[in-house]
Amino acid sequence: MHIQHLEIANFRKLLSVRIELAPETTILVGANNSGKSSAMLALRKFLVSKASAFRLQDLTLSHLATIDGIGQAWEAADADFIMPVSNDWANWLPTLDIWIKASKGELHHIRDLIPNFAWRGGHVGMRFRLEPDEMPKLFADYRKERARVVLLQEEIQKIAPKDEAPQTLPLWPQSLHDYLNRRLGKTFKVRWYRLDPSQLQAPNPITRTANRQSLTATADPLERNPLLNLIRIHEINAQRGFGDSTDEGQDAGQSGSGKKLSEQLRAYYSRHLDPGDSPEVSDLEALRAIEAAQTAFDTRLRSSFAPALKEVEGLGYPNNSDPAIRVATRLAPTDGMNHEAAVLFELDSVAGAPGAPPLRLPETSNGLGYQNLISMIFQLMAFRDSWLKKGRSADEQSAAGIEPIHLVLIEEPEAHLHVQVQQAFVKHAYHVLCNDAVLKDFPNLKTQLVVSTHSSHVAHEVDYENLRYFRRLPSGMDGVPIPVSTVSNLSTVFGHATQTKEFVTRYLRAQHADLFFADAVILVEGAAERMMLPHFLRQHFRFLDQCYITVLDIGGSHAHRLRPLIDSLGIVTLVITDLDAGILQVAKPVERAARQMTNNPTLRHWMKATKLGHDIDTLLDLPAEQKTQQIDFLFAIRIAYQTPISIRLPKTGAVVEALPNTFEDSLVLSNVKHFAGKSGRGLMRAFGKAIEAAETSTDLGTALFNKLRDGDKAEFALQVLADSQFAQLNVPAYILEGLDWLQSKLKMKSKEFLLIPSAIVEVTP
Repeated sequence: MHIQHLEIANFRKLLSVRIELAPETTILVGANNSGKSSAMLALRKFLVSKASAFRLQDLTLSHLATIDGIGQAWEAADADFIMPVSNDWANWLPTLDIWIKASKGELHHIRDLIPNFAWRGGHVGMRFRLEPDEMPKLFADYRKERARVVLLQEEIQKIAPKDEAPQTLPLWPQSLHDYLNRRLGKTFKVRWYRLDPSQLQAPNPITRTANRQSLTATADPLERNPLLNLIRIHEINAQRGFGDSTDEGQDAGQSGSGKKLSEQLRAYYSRHLDPGDSPEVSDLEALRAIEAAQTAFDTRLRSSFAPALKEVEGLGYPNNSDPAIRVATRLAPTDGMNHEAAVLFELDSVAGAPGAPPLRLPETSNGLGYQNLISMIFQLMAFRDSWLKKGRSADEQSAAGIEPIHLVLIEEPEAHLHVQVQQAFVKHAYHVLCNDAVLKDFPNLKTQLVVSTHSSHVAHEVDYENLRYFRRLPSGMDGVPIPVSTVSNLSTVFGHATQTKEFVTRYLRAQHADLFFADAVILVEGAAERMMLPHFLRQHFRFLDQCYITVLDIGGSHAHRLRPLIDSLGIVTLVITDLDAGILQVAKPVERAARQMTNNPTLRHWMKATKLGHDIDTLLDLPAEQKTQQIDFLFAIRIAYQTPISIRLPKTGAVVEALPNTFEDSLVLSNVKHFAGKSGRGLMRAFGKAIEAAETSTDLGTALFNKLRDGDKAEFALQVLADSQFAQLNVPAYILEGLDWLQSKLKMKSKEFLLIPSAIVEVTP
């Protein structure tokens, strides 16, 4: 048995999403403000907190106008007004649907969720819904409060001087949403409903929204939460509060709420290791030591307090009829850990004398990364043992009374951790949660781990199929007036095992998976482009340089293999590639009217222009709009490849059309004066000689083509970057056009960005 998927609706940015859960570890990824934290918060509020934890701001903001419309109807209601029921508000009430896959043999765990007696295994589902506790009471109280406001406004009108305008006061409540802003936690509660597996539908493939089933008008809520004995939930939230200072007002009883490591270890010890709790033979020595220490301490206390107590007796108390005062101690095994230095970090030292005491520091003096790592590991161990109801007696170790599903939520585990530790933690966290003999003896007990992260290092350490990508949509898209989010299940991007899937998986493991956190991606197919592109952005596109853009180097014309992933992410993409002209797949210098075709798979398979043919003549004259695919309002792809350049040959002075084939010759031809006669070594020198010697554009194209076949492109790129006049170089036109297009696309969604100074926003290349 395990949770198959979750569906969240009308909660903050999550208007309607489905999140598929992997059997073991699921990683939530996406750019900043894409809804990952909203998903974790929804799970926390529906599954862990009470209804009073909900606020009006937890509702999707697009529903506020609907709520105010309901309030206006209530204010105008007469005696014939028909009181609504919660189902009438189903389109805007926050909900969480949980779908569990179970077998017939697990019937006793899910008896409250079985849809009918014909059920023989498969899916069962339930809905958590935040709804009014008592609709008539809510209706009456709102009308009473609004009537009070109207009465007060009339009094303000009466007492206002005739020659002055009446004072306006923002009296509460101004509307139903203003009323709920204060009273939502008191007037709403979470109820539970059984769902019908026969109505379970896949998400909408176009809008990526969940197809939630509607409850019938006669649907009654369940009397009790059916998950109480079915799922055990633990969480580590992002605010873990490490450091030397303490957070006042922090609830120390909450797991992962900033408790120090010593407090966590003391709690773990008292629950699972305390020798005073059901002692065994192995505990007798420790208990005898504690008893001896207590007796010795009591004797010392009585002798120390004797003079003081005798002085008190001189005041007439206690007399013969009063009880005598005695001072005694009570030592518990956990008392030894109830101090700041309960956890120490021992340092290696070669300076101390032989036999000298070791050097130790308290936990607050150690690095935040180590504190965070050790704390999370101990919390996971505590979660596991708490779920399995581990005690000190062997007869307690059975599956009796244990919930069959253990759901653990971890928010941003990468805080304070360097890269290697981030990777180590996410690889071993699930193992820690499952490292118990009980789970080996009872494989029907299932742990599922859900992690939200902003770290590409965490993302690329897990299996590709376990990533769930959150995509943010700007206001106005798909008819929604506010920014919302969708979720893509990356396990279905490539279908079953394919060579493309294997390549992408290996590639993302070799590269950092920044792609999942960016606002746009630029794919380049060469080391030189990868090295120079950041400089082009910094010098010519200051707006783009302020955005979150990932530049990925896909060597060997493999960019087309990423197309299914790009489509799934819906991320704005610019592909900077090469023309790769040739005849019968044999590379040739670019020429017109030579029956040449492109050998580039990206140009062949990734753009609409391929319908017009793969010939070089068509591609050279292709209009810019045909190099672009606009998939939806936000998601678009553009291909950029070498285009003709008008140059003046130094030797003859003639103005000719040059046809570049790669980034390197396009850069040279765009800056003929700069590279002509250049000294140095390698391609830099070879290009300079070729420019000076060429009498025709064909001669120049052939010379550059031949030099590039055997030259070191990376060395050439480094020489260009080291040139003192690099900042004055012209960017090749095809790259300039592509970056200009990308900038226009990102400006369309600039409302989703942090505020950028207008001086930067207005800069154009």
